Amino acid sequence: MFRLNTLTAALAAAVLAFAPASAQDKKVVNFGIISTEATQNLKQSWEPFLKVMSEKTGLDIKPFFASDYAGIIEAQRFKKVDIAWYGNKSGMEAVDRADGEVFAQTVAASGLQGYYSHLIVSADSPYQTLDDVLKCNKSLDFGIGDPNSTSGFLVPMTYVFAAKKIDPKACFKTVRGANHEANALAVANKQVQVAANNSENVERLKKTAPDAYAKIRIIWTSPLIPSDPIVWRRDLDADLKDKIYTFMMTYGRNGPAEDVAAARKILKDMTWSPFIPSSNGQLYPIRLMELAKEMLKVEGDEKIPAEEKKTRLTDLQGKIDAVNKASEELPRL
Repeated sequence: MFRLNTLTAALAAAVLAFAPASAQDKKVVNFGIISTEATQNLKQSWEPFLKVMSEKTGLDIKPFFASDYAGIIEAQRFKKVDIAWYGNKSGMEAVDRADGEVFAQTVAASGLQGYYSHLIVSADSPYQTLDDVLKCNKSLDFGIGDPNSTSGFLVPMTYVFAAKKIDPKACFKTVRGANHEANALAVANKQVQVAANNSENVERLKKTAPDAYAKIRIIWTSPLIPSDPIVWRRDLDADLKDKIYTFMMTYGRNGPAEDVAAARKILKDMTWSPFIPSSNGQLYPIRLMELAKEMLKVEGDEKIPAEEKKTRLTDLQGKIDAVNKASEELPRL
């Protein structure tokens, strides 16, 4: 996978001085933002970044919001979105269904190139461990994430439920889907007893809803998930891609000290530090999770005839082997 040291000296030294353009001449670029929390909170977080992006690139960068992750994926598919911030699962869907291409990756404010999925309960909950909430006596209400969310859906479904051969709908009294922020608030307000979330949103909650943050507690943490991909449409003009890529890779790194400090502040408010280069290869671990989850589902389905089950499992294993092979061929830089 590409990393920062793959940047050429020319890019590292690039000066973001694009020719000025009139408002009428500016190329409009729609930037999709997945619905991890309330749109108003996302606007406050993203607008300073997109404003600078517009100024430095000479493009008219417009935020594009939707009520769920699928709305951003479909908008990119139908060319209403040019570039988008996704989680890895939704990024994978954008690559597969919307002719998307990963070109950049977020990095946590700490410098960590990944984040974690969590299951959370209220701070005074009697439930202390994962086993405590998986009694599966249908007494608890569970908040799960958007079906296209990596940390809110795919990771807990893979590492918690599929691994233990548990169907959440058969385990809990109710299963409700919502974004990360809504799930955290539901736990804090005791509307559900347990919910999926992630380390980035929990960190943001300290700022956006400190009272709610004080009322939640983490009882399960996943393995590290690759940081979020930034995905553009593969068919964007090369000149447009160059402007976007140069801005993304130099933002918070190049320029006068005061500009770098201001950029770092904006990124920190988004819980990030400067972006790094990436590719579709960062999605391989997510593809493996999806395939492993599907294998567990097929293995546990007693309604599938033995021969059909064997064929399907062989096919899935072939896909896993192919992804593993492709992953091994990625440059180790």
